[in-house]
Amino acid sequence: MPVNDHEKTRKFEEIALPHLDAAYNLARWLTRHDQDAEDLVQTAFLRAFRFIDSYRGESARAWLLAIVRNTFYTSLRDSRHEHKDIDFDEDIHGLDEDAEGKCFGMNPESIQSGNDVKDALNGALERLPEIFREVVVLREIDDLTYKDIASITNVPIGTVMSRLARGRKLLLGYLKQNADEK
Repeated sequence: MPVNDHEKTRKFEEIALPHLDAAYNLARWLTRHDQDAEDLVQTAFLRAFRFIDSYRGESARAWLLAIVRNTFYTSLRDSRHEHKDIDFDEDIHGLDEDAEGKCFGMNPESIQSGNDVKDALNGALERLPEIFREVVVLREIDDLTYKDIASITNVPIGTVMSRLARGRKLLLGYLKQNADEK
């Protein structure tokens, strides 16, 4: 192996491999299938390896997750899949709020009511439209900053904040609906 290839491999392993779990996690929430997520991560890591020289020292995690996300959307565009997003309708998806605008009736104990919280949350996340699900996953599960999420999703920070607020509200609505159905 030439020295340049060895150095490229070392750089890739140092930068990308620590974020393999985060890449898979995002891929899983984007694709909604384990095998598709594995394929997406593999393709994204190949792209990351190929373009490792374009990495300029910013957040390695954000750089890699942006590649995962872009690879996903490129594959959607290339295979001409229809997006399964739904429109957000405040009347349908809104939550009950008190006079001060605070949501009520959403404590974890009432949501759980005999169900596994993790399963209820995963089910609710699955129902979120893609644009909201990705920012909720990146913020709440991967614990990324708004700035990193904006970089990954290629939208302004204000849009990230708006999508996150709407995604959280929808998520709580789905959790409430699930608890009411039980």
